[in-house]
Amino acid sequence: MTDYKQRHGQEHAGDGSLERPSPWRAGHAWLAKAGRACADVIVPPVCLGCHTPVAAHDTLCPDCWRRIDFIRPPLCDRLGIPMPFDVGDRMISAAAAADPPDYDRARAVARYDGAMRDLVLALKFHDQHQGRRLFGRWLTDAGRDLLADADIIVPVPLSRLRLIWRRFNQSALLGQEVARLTGLPFRPLTLVRTRRTRPQPGLSRREREANVRGAFAVRANRVTDVAGSAVLLIDDVVTTGATVGACARALKSAGALRVDVLTLALVTDHALVAR
Repeated sequence: MTDYKQRHGQEHAGDGSLERPSPWRAGHAWLAKAGRACADVIVPPVCLGCHTPVAAHDTLCPDCWRRIDFIRPPLCDRLGIPMPFDVGDRMISAAAAADPPDYDRARAVARYDGAMRDLVLALKFHDQHQGRRLFGRWLTDAGRDLLADADIIVPVPLSRLRLIWRRFNQSALLGQEVARLTGLPFRPLTLVRTRRTRPQPGLSRREREANVRGAFAVRANRVTDVAGSAVLLIDDVVTTGATVGACARALKSAGALRVDVLTLALVTDHALVAR
């Protein structure tokens, strides 16, 4: 992705060699570094999880790192859940084969427990947005395969009332960071909730699916963005997949060629979900 490389100073000359940065850019980099050093004195960096002092901003202390259960291959290609062993080829879990999702593929950074659960709750309910840059880096790493095929990035929308009450959409914040790092077009107004839904926590899988069925649609003036495109749908947490599944159906009804899902956290122990 050219924009991504340029933002990180990886510009190439016509013969393929790296160009040396101009004096202006070198001066700008020095000023930026000096500014960061001053900022560190005024606001010392602390761990995003437990707020103990650390060496740099936008990171975690070793104890909090150890409390995150990152999801790594081998994975189910459809659901993104961990598989017990690697057969060296594309793998589909029994759950995906028995009940294929409405989206094409899903990937998540980590399981929704431990420090990751704390970070998501702090972002979602306590206005703690300082972790967004770290979350963006995690998402771009976990979603490398999906990003390579994506045309646009679309976040899961909040209802208008919830957006007014919360003042931000955490999925849109995450999507904006991924777009900033990759250069992919960000389309935060593409999906809209067509009706109010009950809060999902405490609902069974079937209740969740019924709750969000038909609750999303593509705005009429955004259909041209979706039609014929590979959409990367961003959410903060996937529990049963009911919400992202409903969003995927709406996007595909508007002509999306494929819909992949990228999320910060994934509930893998469905005993935690009410039956």
